[in-house]
Amino acid sequence: MAEGTDREHSHDRDPGLQPERTRLAWRRTTLACTVVAVLAVRQAVQDNSAVALAAVALTALVWLSFLTVAHRRAQTLTTASPPALPAHTATATAVCTVLLAACAVMVML
Repeated sequence: MAEGTDREHSHDRDPGLQPERTRLAWRRTTLACTVVAVLAVRQAVQDNSAVALAAVALTALVWLSFLTVAHRRAQTLTTASPPALPAHTATATAVCTVLLAACAVMVML
């Protein structure tokens, strides 16, 4: 009889907790990307070179792309049973992250 109750309790999980934690993780990541973009602008303003300004423009574009992806994903997490992360969203997130790092290197050079 104890085994039956253990099985029943294993299915009684609050589905709202995991999407909330994931949504908060997306917000933290978006905040980190925003900080990187702001620091890139600050560095470009100090350098005042054409390469730095181009890097800032690219950083802003990448930041906006990531912001769009993150916002869409956060919206899908508001449903009661959110779908799994699609492959194209994961790929877009990874590409934005790598491009943001490349922009940071461009600004620093």
